[in-house]
Amino acid sequence: MSNAVVQDTRPPASAPRKGSLSRRGLPRWAGAAFGAAGLALGCGIGLAFGLDSKVQWGLLSAILFVLISYVTTSVVENKRQAKDRVATSLVWVCFILALVPLVSLLWTTIKRGSKALSGDFLSHSMNGVTGFEPGGGVYHALIGTLEQVGIATVISAPIGLLTAVYLVEYGKGALAKAVTFFVDVMTGIPSIVAGLFILTLMLMFELKPSGFMGSLALSILMMPVVVRSTEEMLKLVPNELREASLALGVPKWRTILKVVLPTAIGGITTGVMLAIARIAGETAPIMLLVFGSQLINTNPFDGAQSSLPFYIWEQYRVGSDASYDRGWAAALVLIAFVMILNLVARGIARWKAPKTGR
Repeated sequence: MSNAVVQDTRPPASAPRKGSLSRRGLPRWAGAAFGAAGLALGCGIGLAFGLDSKVQWGLLSAILFVLISYVTTSVVENKRQAKDRVATSLVWVCFILALVPLVSLLWTTIKRGSKALSGDFLSHSMNGVTGFEPGGGVYHALIGTLEQVGIATVISAPIGLLTAVYLVEYGKGALAKAVTFFVDVMTGIPSIVAGLFILTLMLMFELKPSGFMGSLALSILMMPVVVRSTEEMLKLVPNELREASLALGVPKWRTILKVVLPTAIGGITTGVMLAIARIAGETAPIMLLVFGSQLINTNPFDGAQSSLPFYIWEQYRVGSDASYDRGWAAALVLIAFVMILNLVARGIARWKAPKTGR
């Protein structure tokens, strides 16, 4: 029997393997530290070289952030992790660049709109107030926007929903292709074209300007957005749900009503709210078909009405300090209106979403 000793050449268990990705790692807060370092260096270079534009400071900070992320990760970890860190840093840079205009817009609107925003501003119209005088309110325009957008939603949402159901569940052949084509064309139609179309009908049938005429033009703009968003949501519903319902002998129309639509109700509601937000800020159809008014008109079927976008344009056209303040306050009200709609849509989507269990 041999007494030879076999030497164990295996590395210790605690020693890292060559090329292991977990050899050394940066802490989770490294990305935030790189961003802070890039921002500090970018601002320092901007001050040292006398760069007046804050945009230049931001671009320098973004470039330095990416460089610091790559160099530090290469030294501490490896180049493979460094490339991944660069990709993540570029995503964050693009996100911040997209966020800057939105935050700037909101901040400017809140800062300037809060000067004239008050309870009296929301509860009074411009009746008896000239454009150069302080005072007045946006109540008549708010009523007009609520009525015009509401009527357009009542017209567009059912038609858009049924059209999307047809395209996804029943549509085949030339008719479905034609409907899809015209929906795509209508998605990019300018608002002025929709206004001119309804204006032509008004002249043909000798109709007078009213909020309802503006709602018809807004519904033309809203309908393709509802169709396209609803169609995409219905396509996301698994076919297994449809097949299971049909296998139990449930008719197809009832399967759509009780299975498909409740499953996609969250996305459908969000799409409708996006369509409402798209038409809430339209001005051209209102200028052509509603004409605007300084008085409170609660009847959308008779007489001229105002709206928030038209009111903003009207106050900007006056050109006085008081009118500018009213215009910014109306813009803030319009943003709040769209934000409230989105919050309501999220609440409805969460309430109507199908309940899941274990």
